[in-house]
Amino acid sequence: MPDSGDVQAVRASNAGDSQVRVYAVAPRDNADPEEIVDGFLEAMTSDDPGFATARKYLTKRAARSWKPEQSITVLTNAPHRGQADRPGDPDTQGRTFPLSGRRVAQVDARHAYRPEVPSAFDTGIHVVQQPASDGKSKEWRIDSLPPGLVLGEADFLRNYRAVNKYYFASDENWVVADPVYIRQRQDPVTRMDPVTQTVKALLEGPTKWLGPAVESRFPSGTELAKDVYSLTPDDQSTLKIPLNDKADRVSTVVCKGMAAQLLFTLGDLTSVRVEQVEIQGSTGALCLLGKGQAEQEFSPVRDSGRGESPYFVDEHQRLMTLADGGRQAQKPTEVPGPFGKGTVRLGPVAVDRAENRAAAVLQDGRELRVGSLTADDELPDPVVTSTGARPEDRLSAPSWDGRGDLWVADRDPLKPRLWMVPGGQGERVAVGTPWLRGGARIESLRVSADGVRIALLVTRDDHTTLQIGRVGRSVVDGREEVTVTDLQDAAPRLESVTAVSWAGPSRLVVVGTEAGGVQQVRYVQTDGSTSATSVLPGLNGVTSVAAPYADQSAPVVADSRDDGIARLAPGTNWQPLRTQGSLPVYPG
Repeated sequence: MPDSGDVQAVRASNAGDSQVRVYAVAPRDNADPEEIVDGFLEAMTSDDPGFATARKYLTKRAARSWKPEQSITVLTNAPHRGQADRPGDPDTQGRTFPLSGRRVAQVDARHAYRPEVPSAFDTGIHVVQQPASDGKSKEWRIDSLPPGLVLGEADFLRNYRAVNKYYFASDENWVVADPVYIRQRQDPVTRMDPVTQTVKALLEGPTKWLGPAVESRFPSGTELAKDVYSLTPDDQSTLKIPLNDKADRVSTVVCKGMAAQLLFTLGDLTSVRVEQVEIQGSTGALCLLGKGQAEQEFSPVRDSGRGESPYFVDEHQRLMTLADGGRQAQKPTEVPGPFGKGTVRLGPVAVDRAENRAAAVLQDGRELRVGSLTADDELPDPVVTSTGARPEDRLSAPSWDGRGDLWVADRDPLKPRLWMVPGGQGERVAVGTPWLRGGARIESLRVSADGVRIALLVTRDDHTTLQIGRVGRSVVDGREEVTVTDLQDAAPRLESVTAVSWAGPSRLVVVGTEAGGVQQVRYVQTDGSTSATSVLPGLNGVTSVAAPYADQSAPVVADSRDDGIARLAPGTNWQPLRTQGSLPVYPG
Protein backbone atom coordinates (compact mmCIF):
# COMPACT_ATOMS: atom_id res chain seq x y z
CA MET A 1 0.00 0.00 0.00
CA PRO A 2 1.35 3.48 -0.80
CA ASP A 3 2.05 5.68 2.25
CA SER A 4 2.59 8.97 0.44
CA GLY A 5 1.52 10.88 -2.67
CA ASP A 6 -1.58 12.70 -3.84
CA VAL A 7 -5.09 11.26 -4.04
CA GLN A 8 -6.29 11.17 -7.65
CA ALA A 9 -9.77 10.60 -9.02
CA VAL A 10 -10.09 7.44 -11.12
CA ARG A 11 -12.75 7.30 -13.80
CA ALA A 12 -14.70 4.06 -13.46
CA SER A 13 -15.21 1.95 -16.54
CA ASN A 14 -18.68 1.49 -17.98
CA ALA A 15 -20.74 -1.32 -16.48
CA GLY A 16 -20.93 -2.94 -19.89
CA ASP A 17 -17.15 -3.36 -19.95
CA SER A 18 -16.95 -5.26 -16.66
CA GLN A 19 -17.62 -8.65 -18.21
CA VAL A 20 -15.02 -11.09 -19.43
CA ARG A 21 -13.36 -10.16 -22.71
CA VAL A 22 -11.17 -12.27 -24.97
CA TYR A 23 -8.15 -10.73 -26.67
CA ALA A 24 -6.89 -12.52 -29.76
CA VAL A 25 -3.26 -13.68 -29.84
CA ALA A 26 -1.37 -13.95 -33.13
CA PRO A 27 0.14 -17.32 -34.09
CA ARG A 28 3.65 -17.89 -32.81
CA ASP A 29 6.52 -18.77 -35.12
CA ASN A 30 6.74 -22.43 -36.12
CA ALA A 31 3.37 -23.21 -34.52
CA ASP A 32 2.18 -26.74 -35.17
CA PRO A 33 -1.16 -27.38 -37.00
CA GLU A 34 -3.10 -28.04 -33.78
CA GLU A 35 -2.04 -24.66 -32.37
CA ILE A 36 -3.11 -22.91 -35.57
CA VAL A 37 -6.61 -24.40 -35.45
CA ASP A 38 -7.06 -23.81 -31.71
CA GLY A 39 -5.73 -20.26 -31.96
CA PHE A 40 -8.13 -19.41 -34.78
CA LEU A 41 -11.15 -20.83 -32.91
CA GLU A 42 -10.19 -18.72 -29.90
CA ALA A 43 -9.62 -15.60 -32.02
CA MET A 44 -13.15 -15.88 -33.46
CA THR A 45 -14.55 -15.14 -29.98
CA SER A 46 -12.66 -11.83 -29.60
CA ASP A 47 -13.49 -8.19 -30.38
CA ASP A 48 -10.37 -7.73 -32.48
CA PRO A 49 -11.07 -4.96 -35.06
CA GLY A 50 -11.68 -6.48 -38.46
CA PHE A 51 -10.83 -9.90 -36.97
CA ALA A 52 -7.33 -8.97 -38.06
CA THR A 53 -5.63 -11.36 -35.65
CA ALA A 54 -7.94 -14.24 -36.61
CA ARG A 55 -7.04 -13.65 -40.27
CA LYS A 56 -3.36 -14.16 -39.45
CA TYR A 57 -4.17 -17.86 -38.97
CA LEU A 58 -5.44 -18.06 -42.57
CA THR A 59 -3.71 -18.21 -45.91
CA LYS A 60 -3.86 -14.97 -47.89
CA ARG A 61 -6.58 -16.33 -50.18
CA ALA A 62 -8.68 -17.62 -47.28
CA ALA A 63 -8.23 -14.34 -45.37
CA ARG A 64 -9.61 -12.39 -48.33
CA SER A 65 -12.63 -14.66 -48.87
CA TRP A 66 -13.62 -15.25 -45.21
CA LYS A 67 -16.65 -13.14 -44.25
CA PRO A 68 -17.32 -13.37 -40.50
CA GLU A 69 -20.37 -11.10 -40.85
CA GLN A 70 -22.04 -13.59 -43.22
CA SER A 71 -23.52 -15.82 -40.50
CA ILE A 72 -23.06 -17.19 -36.98
CA THR A 73 -23.45 -20.87 -36.17
CA VAL A 74 -24.31 -21.22 -32.46
CA LEU A 75 -23.36 -24.48 -30.69
CA THR A 76 -24.20 -25.61 -27.17
CA ASN A 77 -20.48 -25.48 -26.34
CA ALA A 78 -17.35 -24.26 -28.08
CA PRO A 79 -16.59 -26.36 -31.19
CA HIS A 80 -14.60 -29.49 -30.41
CA ARG A 81 -11.46 -29.90 -32.46
CA GLY A 82 -10.54 -33.52 -33.13
CA GLN A 83 -7.29 -35.02 -34.30
CA ALA A 84 -6.30 -34.76 -37.94
CA ASP A 85 -7.88 -37.70 -39.74
CA ARG A 86 -4.95 -38.12 -42.14
CA PRO A 87 -1.59 -36.41 -41.75
CA GLY A 88 -0.82 -36.88 -45.45
CA ASP A 89 2.12 -35.24 -47.19
CA PRO A 90 2.69 -31.84 -45.53
CA ASP A 91 4.01 -30.37 -48.76
CA THR A 92 0.97 -31.24 -50.86
CA GLN A 93 -2.17 -32.38 -49.08
CA GLY A 94 -2.04 -30.65 -45.72
CA ARG A 95 -4.18 -31.86 -42.85
CA THR A 96 -7.90 -31.81 -42.05
CA PHE A 97 -9.07 -31.38 -38.46
CA PRO A 98 -12.69 -32.32 -37.72
CA LEU A 99 -14.89 -29.81 -35.87
CA SER A 100 -17.96 -31.07 -34.07
CA GLY A 101 -20.64 -29.95 -31.65
CA ARG A 102 -24.39 -29.59 -31.16
CA ARG A 103 -25.91 -26.81 -33.26
CA VAL A 104 -28.77 -24.93 -31.61
CA ALA A 105 -29.19 -21.80 -33.75
CA GLN A 106 -28.11 -19.84 -36.80
CA VAL A 107 -27.81 -16.05 -37.13
CA ASP A 108 -27.99 -14.67 -40.68
CA ALA A 109 -26.48 -11.57 -42.29
CA ARG A 110 -29.57 -9.54 -41.24
CA HIS A 111 -28.80 -10.43 -37.59
CA ALA A 112 -31.89 -12.63 -37.31
CA TYR A 113 -31.64 -15.50 -34.79
CA ARG A 114 -33.23 -18.77 -35.83
CA PRO A 115 -33.28 -21.62 -33.28
CA GLU A 116 -33.03 -25.26 -34.24
CA VAL A 117 -33.74 -28.55 -32.58
CA PRO A 118 -30.25 -29.44 -31.28
CA SER A 119 -28.52 -31.46 -33.99
CA ALA A 120 -25.06 -32.70 -34.84
CA PHE A 121 -22.61 -30.18 -36.29
CA ASP A 122 -19.81 -31.83 -38.21
CA THR A 123 -17.38 -30.00 -40.44
CA GLY A 124 -13.65 -29.56 -40.80
CA ILE A 125 -10.78 -27.10 -40.99
CA HIS A 126 -8.02 -27.75 -43.48
CA VAL A 127 -4.47 -26.50 -42.91
CA VAL A 128 -1.56 -26.37 -45.34
CA GLN A 129 2.02 -25.23 -45.23
CA GLN A 130 2.96 -22.01 -47.00
CA PRO A 131 6.17 -19.97 -47.22
CA ALA A 132 6.89 -17.92 -44.10
CA SER A 133 7.48 -14.18 -44.21
CA ASP A 134 11.25 -14.73 -44.23
CA GLY A 135 10.95 -16.70 -47.47
CA LYS A 136 13.09 -19.52 -46.14
CA SER A 137 10.93 -21.63 -43.87
CA LYS A 138 7.30 -22.75 -44.01
CA GLU A 139 4.38 -22.17 -41.64
CA TRP A 140 1.01 -23.84 -41.16
CA ARG A 141 -2.08 -21.82 -42.09
CA ILE A 142 -5.80 -22.55 -42.63
CA ASP A 143 -6.93 -22.58 -46.25
CA SER A 144 -10.45 -24.03 -45.87
CA LEU A 145 -12.91 -23.28 -43.02
CA PRO A 146 -16.65 -23.12 -42.25
CA PRO A 147 -18.51 -19.98 -43.40
CA GLY A 148 -18.99 -17.09 -40.97
CA LEU A 149 -18.39 -17.50 -37.25
CA VAL A 150 -18.78 -20.72 -35.23
CA LEU A 151 -19.33 -19.93 -31.54
CA GLY A 152 -20.37 -21.75 -28.41
CA GLU A 153 -23.53 -20.39 -26.83
CA ALA A 154 -21.66 -18.83 -23.90
CA ASP A 155 -19.33 -16.94 -26.25
CA PHE A 156 -22.25 -15.88 -28.43
CA LEU A 157 -24.18 -14.41 -25.47
CA ARG A 158 -21.02 -12.73 -24.18
CA ASN A 159 -20.41 -10.98 -27.49
CA TYR A 160 -23.97 -10.36 -28.73
CA ARG A 161 -27.16 -8.98 -27.26
CA ALA A 162 -30.78 -8.95 -28.41
CA VAL A 163 -32.49 -5.70 -29.44
CA ASN A 164 -35.84 -5.04 -31.06
CA LYS A 165 -36.02 -3.13 -34.31
CA TYR A 166 -39.44 -1.60 -34.99
CA TYR A 167 -41.38 -1.33 -38.23
CA PHE A 168 -44.95 -0.33 -38.97
CA ALA A 169 -47.62 -2.97 -39.43
CA SER A 170 -48.71 -2.91 -43.08
CA ASP A 171 -51.32 -0.18 -43.69
CA GLU A 172 -51.41 0.65 -39.98
CA ASN A 173 -50.05 3.38 -37.75
CA TRP A 174 -48.48 1.28 -35.00
CA VAL A 175 -45.13 -0.47 -34.73
CA VAL A 176 -44.14 -4.13 -34.56
CA ALA A 177 -41.03 -5.51 -32.84
CA ASP A 178 -38.45 -7.35 -34.94
CA PRO A 179 -35.76 -8.92 -32.68
CA VAL A 180 -32.15 -9.15 -33.87
CA TYR A 181 -28.71 -9.61 -32.31
CA ILE A 182 -25.94 -6.97 -32.36
CA ARG A 183 -22.45 -6.86 -30.83
CA GLN A 184 -22.25 -5.93 -27.16
CA ARG A 185 -19.36 -3.57 -27.86
CA GLN A 186 -17.76 -2.22 -31.02
CA ASP A 187 -18.49 -4.39 -34.03
CA PRO A 188 -15.20 -5.82 -35.35
CA VAL A 189 -16.31 -5.56 -38.99
CA THR A 190 -18.09 -2.17 -39.16
CA ARG A 191 -16.20 -0.54 -36.23
CA MET A 192 -19.57 0.84 -35.03
CA ASP A 193 -20.65 1.19 -31.41
CA PRO A 194 -23.87 -0.58 -30.28
CA VAL A 195 -26.11 2.46 -30.88
CA THR A 196 -24.84 2.93 -34.42
CA GLN A 197 -25.05 -0.80 -35.11
CA THR A 198 -28.69 -0.75 -34.01
CA VAL A 199 -29.57 2.22 -36.23
CA LYS A 200 -27.79 0.60 -39.17
CA ALA A 201 -29.69 -2.66 -38.64
CA LEU A 202 -32.98 -0.73 -38.59
CA LEU A 203 -32.16 1.05 -41.86
CA GLU A 204 -31.29 -2.26 -43.54
CA GLY A 205 -34.92 -3.29 -43.24
CA PRO A 206 -36.92 -6.01 -41.48
CA THR A 207 -35.83 -9.61 -41.17
CA LYS A 208 -36.92 -12.01 -43.89
CA TRP A 209 -39.61 -13.66 -41.74
CA LEU A 210 -41.38 -10.45 -40.63
CA GLY A 211 -40.84 -8.51 -43.87
CA PRO A 212 -44.11 -9.47 -45.66
CA ALA A 213 -46.24 -8.08 -42.79
CA VAL A 214 -44.52 -4.77 -42.06
CA GLU A 215 -43.17 -1.67 -43.77
CA SER A 216 -40.52 0.95 -43.02
CA ARG A 217 -41.09 4.68 -43.25
CA PHE A 218 -37.47 5.17 -44.35
CA PRO A 219 -37.17 5.66 -48.13
CA SER A 220 -35.41 2.89 -50.02
CA GLY A 221 -31.65 3.34 -49.98
CA THR A 222 -31.57 5.40 -46.78
CA GLU A 223 -28.31 4.92 -44.92
CA LEU A 224 -26.31 6.64 -42.22
CA ALA A 225 -24.17 9.49 -43.45
CA LYS A 226 -20.66 8.53 -44.49
CA ASP A 227 -18.06 7.84 -41.78
CA VAL A 228 -20.57 7.69 -38.89
CA TYR A 229 -19.31 5.08 -36.42
CA SER A 230 -20.53 6.45 -33.09
CA LEU A 231 -23.80 8.07 -32.00
CA THR A 232 -24.16 9.68 -28.56
CA PRO A 233 -27.07 11.68 -27.09
CA ASP A 234 -26.38 15.25 -26.00
CA ASP A 235 -26.95 16.58 -22.48
CA GLN A 236 -30.67 16.93 -23.27
CA SER A 237 -30.89 13.21 -24.14
CA THR A 238 -31.44 14.14 -27.79
CA LEU A 239 -29.84 11.85 -30.35
CA LYS A 240 -29.10 13.32 -33.76
CA ILE A 241 -29.18 10.81 -36.62
CA PRO A 242 -27.38 12.00 -39.79
CA LEU A 243 -28.70 10.28 -42.93
CA ASN A 244 -27.76 10.37 -46.59
CA ASP A 245 -29.64 12.41 -49.20
CA LYS A 246 -32.28 9.66 -49.73
CA ALA A 247 -34.19 11.11 -46.77
CA ASP A 248 -34.01 14.77 -47.84
CA ARG A 249 -37.45 15.04 -49.43
CA VAL A 250 -39.66 13.16 -46.97
CA SER A 251 -42.72 14.91 -45.58
CA THR A 252 -43.00 15.87 -41.92
CA VAL A 253 -45.51 13.03 -41.33
CA VAL A 254 -43.19 10.42 -42.85
CA CYS A 255 -40.19 11.87 -41.02
CA LYS A 256 -41.98 11.53 -37.67
CA GLY A 257 -42.73 7.91 -38.51
CA MET A 258 -39.02 7.39 -39.17
CA ALA A 259 -38.18 9.06 -35.85
CA ALA A 260 -40.73 6.85 -34.06
CA GLN A 261 -39.07 3.73 -35.44
CA LEU A 262 -35.74 5.00 -34.11
CA LEU A 263 -37.11 5.91 -30.67
CA PHE A 264 -38.77 2.53 -30.13
CA THR A 265 -35.67 0.72 -31.38
CA LEU A 266 -33.22 2.67 -29.23
CA GLY A 267 -35.49 2.24 -26.21
CA ASP A 268 -34.24 -1.36 -25.94
CA LEU A 269 -30.65 -0.20 -25.38
CA THR A 270 -30.36 0.19 -21.61
CA SER A 271 -26.84 1.59 -21.99
CA VAL A 272 -28.13 4.83 -23.53
CA ARG A 273 -30.99 7.15 -22.63
CA VAL A 274 -32.71 8.76 -25.60
CA GLU A 275 -35.68 11.05 -24.97
CA GLN A 276 -35.74 12.74 -28.38
CA VAL A 277 -34.54 11.93 -31.88
CA GLU A 278 -33.58 14.55 -34.43
CA ILE A 279 -33.33 13.26 -37.98
CA GLN A 280 -30.85 15.09 -40.18
CA GLY A 281 -30.60 14.95 -43.95
CA SER A 282 -27.73 16.04 -46.12
CA THR A 283 -28.80 19.70 -45.78
CA GLY A 284 -29.74 19.84 -42.09
CA ALA A 285 -32.45 18.90 -39.57
CA LEU A 286 -35.63 17.31 -40.97
CA CYS A 287 -37.76 16.69 -37.86
CA LEU A 288 -37.69 16.18 -34.09
CA LEU A 289 -39.80 13.70 -32.10
CA GLY A 290 -40.02 12.97 -28.38
CA LYS A 291 -40.37 9.57 -26.74
CA GLY A 292 -43.71 10.36 -25.08
CA GLN A 293 -45.31 11.52 -28.33
CA ALA A 294 -44.06 8.41 -30.14
CA GLU A 295 -45.56 6.10 -27.52
CA GLN A 296 -48.93 7.86 -27.60
CA GLU A 297 -49.19 7.96 -31.40
CA PHE A 298 -47.47 4.79 -32.59
CA SER A 299 -47.56 2.14 -29.84
CA PRO A 300 -49.96 -0.80 -30.36
CA VAL A 301 -50.85 -0.51 -26.65
CA ARG A 302 -51.44 3.07 -25.54
CA ASP A 303 -50.85 4.04 -21.92
CA SER A 304 -54.20 4.38 -20.15
CA GLY A 305 -52.60 5.76 -17.00
CA ARG A 306 -54.06 3.01 -14.81
CA GLY A 307 -51.56 0.23 -15.56
CA GLU A 308 -52.40 -3.36 -16.44
CA SER A 309 -54.62 -5.49 -14.21
CA PRO A 310 -54.98 -9.29 -14.26
CA TYR A 311 -58.38 -11.01 -14.40
CA PHE A 312 -59.44 -14.52 -13.38
CA VAL A 313 -62.54 -16.67 -12.85
CA ASP A 314 -63.38 -17.33 -9.19
CA GLU A 315 -65.08 -20.35 -7.62
CA HIS A 316 -68.53 -18.77 -8.11
CA GLN A 317 -68.01 -18.47 -11.89
CA ARG A 318 -67.56 -14.70 -11.68
CA LEU A 319 -64.98 -12.77 -13.66
CA MET A 320 -62.78 -10.96 -11.13
CA THR A 321 -60.08 -8.33 -11.40
CA LEU A 322 -57.25 -7.17 -9.17
CA ALA A 323 -57.68 -3.41 -9.29
CA ASP A 324 -54.17 -2.64 -8.04
CA GLY A 325 -52.64 -4.67 -10.84
CA GLY A 326 -52.01 -7.56 -8.48
CA ARG A 327 -49.07 -5.82 -6.81
CA GLN A 328 -50.58 -6.30 -3.36
CA ALA A 329 -52.48 -9.32 -2.02
CA GLN A 330 -55.76 -7.42 -1.80
CA LYS A 331 -59.27 -8.73 -2.21
CA PRO A 332 -60.25 -8.96 -5.90
CA THR A 333 -63.44 -7.34 -7.15
CA GLU A 334 -66.05 -8.64 -9.57
CA VAL A 335 -66.32 -6.89 -12.92
CA PRO A 336 -69.47 -5.06 -14.04
CA GLY A 337 -71.64 -6.67 -16.68
CA PRO A 338 -72.95 -10.18 -17.31
CA PHE A 339 -69.66 -11.97 -16.64
CA GLY A 340 -69.38 -10.58 -13.12
CA LYS A 341 -72.72 -11.97 -11.89
CA GLY A 342 -71.91 -15.68 -11.82
CA THR A 343 -75.09 -16.53 -13.76
CA VAL A 344 -73.26 -18.28 -16.61
CA ARG A 345 -70.69 -21.04 -16.39
CA LEU A 346 -67.46 -19.39 -17.52
CA GLY A 347 -64.66 -21.24 -19.23
CA PRO A 348 -61.55 -19.48 -20.57
CA VAL A 349 -61.94 -15.70 -20.80
CA ALA A 350 -60.19 -12.93 -22.74
CA VAL A 351 -60.48 -9.20 -21.98
CA ASP A 352 -60.03 -6.74 -24.85
CA ARG A 353 -57.12 -4.28 -24.77
CA ALA A 354 -59.40 -1.34 -23.91
CA GLU A 355 -60.95 -3.38 -21.05
CA ASN A 356 -64.46 -2.58 -22.25
CA ARG A 357 -65.47 -6.09 -23.34
CA ALA A 358 -64.71 -9.68 -22.51
CA ALA A 359 -65.10 -12.86 -24.52
CA ALA A 360 -65.80 -16.13 -22.73
CA VAL A 361 -66.13 -19.76 -23.76
CA LEU A 362 -69.39 -21.18 -22.31
CA GLN A 363 -71.35 -24.44 -22.26
CA ASP A 364 -68.37 -26.74 -21.76
CA GLY A 365 -66.53 -25.23 -24.71
CA ARG A 366 -69.41 -25.09 -27.21
CA GLU A 367 -70.02 -21.32 -27.42
CA LEU A 368 -67.94 -18.15 -27.58
CA ARG A 369 -69.84 -15.09 -26.39
CA VAL A 370 -68.86 -11.44 -26.04
CA GLY A 371 -70.18 -9.27 -23.20
CA SER A 372 -69.71 -5.77 -21.85
CA LEU A 373 -67.48 -4.92 -18.89
CA THR A 374 -69.10 -1.51 -18.43
CA ALA A 375 -72.86 -2.17 -18.57
CA ASP A 376 -75.28 -4.90 -17.45
CA ASP A 377 -76.36 -5.82 -20.95
CA GLU A 378 -77.71 -9.24 -21.84
CA LEU A 379 -75.30 -11.62 -23.52
CA PRO A 380 -75.82 -11.68 -27.30
CA ASP A 381 -75.85 -14.81 -29.41
CA PRO A 382 -72.61 -16.80 -29.75
CA VAL A 383 -70.10 -15.47 -32.30
CA VAL A 384 -68.52 -18.93 -32.73
CA THR A 385 -69.80 -22.42 -31.86
CA SER A 386 -68.21 -25.87 -31.88
CA THR A 387 -69.69 -29.33 -32.37
CA GLY A 388 -66.76 -31.28 -30.92
CA ALA A 389 -67.75 -34.45 -29.08
CA ARG A 390 -65.80 -33.71 -25.88
CA PRO A 391 -65.09 -30.43 -24.05
CA GLU A 392 -61.37 -30.76 -24.83
CA ASP A 393 -62.29 -31.08 -28.53
CA ARG A 394 -64.19 -27.80 -28.63
CA LEU A 395 -63.19 -24.13 -28.40
CA SER A 396 -59.83 -22.97 -27.08
CA ALA A 397 -59.22 -19.94 -24.90
CA PRO A 398 -59.95 -16.79 -26.97
CA SER A 399 -57.60 -13.85 -27.57
CA TRP A 400 -57.99 -10.21 -28.68
CA ASP A 401 -55.52 -8.39 -30.88
CA GLY A 402 -54.82 -4.65 -30.83
CA ARG A 403 -57.24 -4.04 -33.70
CA GLY A 404 -60.15 -5.24 -31.56
CA ASP A 405 -60.53 -8.51 -33.49
CA LEU A 406 -61.27 -11.71 -31.58
CA TRP A 407 -59.50 -15.03 -32.24
CA VAL A 408 -60.36 -18.58 -31.19
CA ALA A 409 -59.52 -22.13 -32.30
CA ASP A 410 -61.98 -24.98 -32.75
CA ARG A 411 -60.18 -28.14 -31.64
CA ASP A 412 -62.69 -30.57 -33.17
CA PRO A 413 -60.43 -33.35 -34.55
CA LEU A 414 -62.87 -33.91 -37.42
CA LYS A 415 -62.44 -30.32 -38.62
CA PRO A 416 -59.91 -28.24 -36.70
CA ARG A 417 -60.24 -24.55 -37.54
CA LEU A 418 -58.93 -21.13 -36.59
CA TRP A 419 -61.51 -18.33 -36.49
CA MET A 420 -61.26 -14.54 -36.40
CA VAL A 421 -64.25 -12.38 -35.48
CA PRO A 422 -63.81 -8.81 -36.81
CA GLY A 423 -64.40 -6.31 -34.04
CA GLY A 424 -65.53 -9.14 -31.77
CA GLN A 425 -69.04 -8.99 -33.19
CA GLY A 426 -68.96 -9.30 -36.99
CA GLU A 427 -69.30 -12.34 -39.17
CA ARG A 428 -66.60 -14.85 -38.31
CA VAL A 429 -63.78 -15.36 -40.79
CA ALA A 430 -62.14 -18.75 -41.34
CA VAL A 431 -58.40 -18.11 -41.10
CA GLY A 432 -56.26 -19.80 -43.72
CA THR A 433 -54.02 -22.39 -42.04
CA PRO A 434 -52.46 -24.63 -44.69
CA TRP A 435 -50.30 -26.30 -42.04
CA LEU A 436 -53.32 -27.40 -39.96
CA ARG A 437 -53.71 -30.89 -41.39
CA GLY A 438 -52.46 -34.40 -40.88
CA GLY A 439 -53.71 -34.70 -37.31
CA ALA A 440 -52.42 -31.32 -36.10
CA ARG A 441 -54.62 -29.07 -34.02
CA ILE A 442 -54.35 -25.79 -32.08
CA GLU A 443 -54.60 -26.26 -28.32
CA SER A 444 -54.22 -22.62 -27.36
CA LEU A 445 -53.42 -19.26 -28.92
CA ARG A 446 -52.40 -15.72 -28.03
CA VAL A 447 -52.34 -12.88 -30.58
CA SER A 448 -49.79 -10.09 -30.22
CA ALA A 449 -51.00 -6.57 -29.51
CA ASP A 450 -49.92 -5.44 -32.98
CA GLY A 451 -52.03 -8.15 -34.65
CA VAL A 452 -49.13 -9.24 -36.87
CA ARG A 453 -47.93 -12.29 -34.93
CA ILE A 454 -49.73 -15.13 -33.16
CA ALA A 455 -48.37 -17.57 -30.58
CA LEU A 456 -49.86 -21.04 -31.03
CA LEU A 457 -49.63 -24.24 -29.02
CA VAL A 458 -49.87 -26.87 -31.75
CA THR A 459 -50.25 -30.58 -30.99
CA ARG A 460 -48.89 -33.09 -33.46
CA ASP A 461 -47.93 -36.71 -32.75
CA ASP A 462 -48.74 -36.31 -29.03
CA HIS A 463 -46.30 -33.40 -28.62
CA THR A 464 -47.40 -29.80 -28.06
CA THR A 465 -44.95 -27.19 -29.32
CA LEU A 466 -44.88 -23.40 -29.29
CA GLN A 467 -45.13 -21.94 -32.78
CA ILE A 468 -45.06 -18.30 -33.87
CA GLY A 469 -47.06 -17.55 -37.01
CA ARG A 470 -47.23 -14.44 -39.17
CA VAL A 471 -50.71 -12.98 -39.75
CA GLY A 472 -51.50 -11.87 -43.28
CA ARG A 473 -54.55 -9.82 -44.30
CA SER A 474 -55.93 -8.95 -47.71
CA VAL A 475 -59.24 -8.00 -49.34
CA VAL A 476 -60.47 -10.23 -52.17
CA ASP A 477 -63.77 -9.43 -53.96
CA GLY A 478 -64.74 -7.12 -51.12
CA ARG A 479 -64.17 -9.71 -48.40
CA GLU A 480 -61.31 -9.80 -45.91
CA GLU A 481 -59.09 -12.83 -46.10
CA VAL A 482 -56.81 -13.69 -43.17
CA THR A 483 -54.00 -16.25 -43.10
CA VAL A 484 -51.46 -17.51 -40.59
CA THR A 485 -48.32 -18.73 -42.33
CA ASP A 486 -44.58 -19.40 -41.91
CA LEU A 487 -44.81 -21.04 -38.49
CA GLN A 488 -41.54 -21.06 -36.55
CA ASP A 489 -40.69 -23.16 -33.52
CA ALA A 490 -40.10 -20.65 -30.72
CA ALA A 491 -39.05 -23.15 -28.05
CA PRO A 492 -37.36 -26.09 -29.80
CA ARG A 493 -35.60 -27.19 -26.60
CA LEU A 494 -38.92 -27.75 -24.81
CA GLU A 495 -40.35 -31.17 -25.57
CA SER A 496 -43.86 -30.11 -24.56
CA VAL A 497 -45.45 -26.71 -23.85
CA THR A 498 -48.65 -26.37 -21.80
CA ALA A 499 -49.25 -22.60 -21.53
CA VAL A 500 -48.06 -19.33 -23.08
CA SER A 501 -48.67 -15.59 -22.71
CA TRP A 502 -47.23 -12.48 -24.34
CA ALA A 503 -44.94 -10.61 -21.93
CA GLY A 504 -43.89 -7.69 -24.14
CA PRO A 505 -43.41 -6.72 -27.79
CA SER A 506 -41.16 -9.71 -28.55
CA ARG A 507 -41.16 -11.78 -25.37
CA LEU A 508 -43.32 -14.66 -24.18
CA VAL A 509 -43.67 -16.42 -20.86
CA VAL A 510 -43.94 -20.18 -21.41
CA VAL A 511 -44.75 -23.22 -19.26
CA GLY A 512 -43.15 -26.41 -20.55
CA THR A 513 -40.78 -29.30 -19.99
CA GLU A 514 -37.51 -30.30 -21.58
CA ALA A 515 -36.92 -33.90 -22.59
CA GLY A 516 -36.67 -35.92 -19.37
CA GLY A 517 -36.93 -32.76 -17.28
CA VAL A 518 -39.40 -31.16 -14.91
CA GLN A 519 -41.92 -28.43 -15.66
CA GLN A 520 -40.48 -24.91 -15.74
CA VAL A 521 -41.77 -21.38 -16.31
CA ARG A 522 -39.45 -19.28 -18.44
CA TYR A 523 -39.21 -16.34 -20.80
CA VAL A 524 -38.44 -16.88 -24.47
CA GLN A 525 -38.06 -14.40 -27.30
CA THR A 526 -40.29 -14.71 -30.33
CA ASP A 527 -37.22 -15.59 -32.38
CA GLY A 528 -36.63 -18.60 -30.09
CA SER A 529 -33.60 -17.22 -28.27
CA THR A 530 -33.29 -17.54 -24.52
CA SER A 531 -30.74 -17.27 -21.73
CA ALA A 532 -29.94 -18.86 -18.38
CA THR A 533 -31.51 -15.86 -16.56
CA SER A 534 -34.86 -16.37 -18.29
CA VAL A 535 -36.01 -19.24 -16.02
CA LEU A 536 -38.51 -18.07 -13.39
CA PRO A 537 -38.83 -19.53 -9.87
CA GLY A 538 -40.49 -22.93 -9.79
CA LEU A 539 -44.22 -23.39 -9.19
CA ASN A 540 -45.80 -26.83 -9.11
CA GLY A 541 -48.54 -27.93 -11.50
CA VAL A 542 -48.94 -24.73 -13.56
CA THR A 543 -51.87 -25.06 -15.99
CA SER A 544 -52.10 -21.47 -17.27
CA VAL A 545 -50.05 -18.29 -17.07
CA ALA A 546 -50.55 -14.58 -17.81
CA ALA A 547 -48.04 -11.75 -18.04
CA PRO A 548 -48.32 -7.97 -18.49
CA TYR A 549 -47.51 -6.61 -21.93
CA ALA A 550 -46.19 -3.10 -21.15
CA ASP A 551 -46.29 -2.56 -17.37
CA GLN A 552 -43.23 -4.51 -16.24
CA SER A 553 -43.94 -3.66 -12.58
CA ALA A 554 -47.11 -5.76 -12.72
CA PRO A 555 -46.72 -9.41 -11.68
CA VAL A 556 -46.84 -12.61 -13.70
CA VAL A 557 -49.95 -14.54 -12.63
CA ALA A 558 -50.37 -18.32 -12.85
CA ASP A 559 -52.92 -21.00 -12.11
CA SER A 560 -51.43 -23.87 -10.11
CA ARG A 561 -53.15 -27.12 -9.23
CA ASP A 562 -51.41 -27.04 -5.84
CA ASP A 563 -51.47 -23.34 -4.93
CA GLY A 564 -54.43 -21.88 -6.86
CA ILE A 565 -53.93 -18.39 -8.29
CA ALA A 566 -50.39 -17.16 -7.54
CA ARG A 567 -48.52 -14.02 -8.52
CA LEU A 568 -44.83 -13.38 -9.16
CA ALA A 569 -43.85 -9.74 -8.68
CA PRO A 570 -40.44 -8.60 -9.99
CA GLY A 571 -37.65 -9.62 -7.61
CA THR A 572 -39.84 -11.85 -5.42
CA ASN A 573 -41.03 -15.45 -5.28
CA TRP A 574 -44.47 -16.83 -6.06
CA GLN A 575 -47.17 -15.72 -3.62
CA PRO A 576 -50.66 -17.34 -3.47
CA LEU A 577 -53.55 -14.93 -4.08
CA ARG A 578 -56.53 -17.25 -3.69
CA THR A 579 -56.96 -20.96 -3.22
CA GLN A 580 -60.20 -20.87 -5.26
CA GLY A 581 -59.99 -19.58 -8.80
CA SER A 582 -58.54 -20.33 -12.22
CA LEU A 583 -57.74 -19.10 -15.74
CA PRO A 584 -55.84 -15.83 -15.07
CA VAL A 585 -55.47 -13.41 -18.00
CA TYR A 586 -54.23 -9.92 -18.74
CA PRO A 587 -55.99 -7.78 -21.38
CA GLY A 588 -55.49 -9.37 -24.78
